[in-house]
Amino acid sequence: MSVRPYRDVIRRKSRQIRVGNVLVGGDAPISVQTMTNTLTTDIQGTLAQIRAAAEAGADIVRVSCPDEDSTAAFKHIAKESPVPLVADIHFHYKRAIEAAKAGAACLRINPGNIGSAERVREVVKAAKDYGCSMRIGVNAGSLERELLERYGEPCPEAMVESALTHAKILEDNDFFEFKISCKASDVFLAVAAYQGLADACDYPLHLGITEAGALRLGTIKSSIGLGALLWAGIGDTVRVSLSAEPVEEIKVGYDILKALGLRRRGVTVISCPSCARQNFNVIKTVEILEERLAHITTPLSLSIIGCVVNGPGEARETDIGFTGGGNDTHQVYISGVTDHRLKDANIVEHLVKLVEQKAAELDAAKAAAEAAAAQ
Repeated sequence: MSVRPYRDVIRRKSRQIRVGNVLVGGDAPISVQTMTNTLTTDIQGTLAQIRAAAEAGADIVRVSCPDEDSTAAFKHIAKESPVPLVADIHFHYKRAIEAAKAGAACLRINPGNIGSAERVREVVKAAKDYGCSMRIGVNAGSLERELLERYGEPCPEAMVESALTHAKILEDNDFFEFKISCKASDVFLAVAAYQGLADACDYPLHLGITEAGALRLGTIKSSIGLGALLWAGIGDTVRVSLSAEPVEEIKVGYDILKALGLRRRGVTVISCPSCARQNFNVIKTVEILEERLAHITTPLSLSIIGCVVNGPGEARETDIGFTGGGNDTHQVYISGVTDHRLKDANIVEHLVKLVEQKAAELDAAKAAAEAAAAQ
């Protein structure tokens, strides 16, 4: 009997679209998104949030365009943004046309909500003329009245039907450069809707548990919902919706992908919860290290374990390992091999230096490999 390797995630085969210079779907890496929460008319404030999100690793950022002043500001924002922008449009078709002209890489819009067939044609024409993709955004909290009357309540079947109905409108206008989301604040409802949608079409899917809550609870709900879908191979781009700063959404998004081995960015810290056996203050050390190492984008792993029970085993599997020992003398491992010992006084500074050196080595090796491949 053949057994699937337990770490393998076999991704659903989806068609590929483009959001600016970011590929979504197909064999492209799963992209991480967030959304600004500033007034779009506050151009500098919005750009500051976008730049901070990009520095944290955001591939794509969404910006709300509820009125004409916002789309006018969006033009200036798009010119200076370091990442492609999605213009968030709900009901007014003119805002979608304005946003396309203003430099949006993607329009978040439900074509069935913007009025007549002629209006839809005008939006599709603008998207084609200015190279925009689209995202159909279905939400359990705003399903069409007819579907709610027929199904009685928001349910996976109603959400999938809504998504496919909007998709058919775009298909009938010979437009196929779109992705679909099927979000709900209820984890079970969202997961079931995405599973149904994944079976019903091959369009790339934008994952999210909408209105998930504040940082702690929202992270838990998103990790359960997105984790279940991603583990099943469903999902091409993700947004973790938190009542928190956009940068926090990016961090959690990457952490979910890293936990599943789907994408790595920065230092993955493996640390014990600490107990009476610890030979140094594990919790405080890890807290400071995560802050001090936040600038590193090179994927690498660091284990911080308080004693020798699990420390050597974890160190064998990480790029750099640190295990607590007796008499204030601890063991440092490099690439899984014991390397040298260290006293308490300079744990953080020493490990930061080692991680920075390792990151530089990995970056140099990657650059050399890419140069050799290009020859």
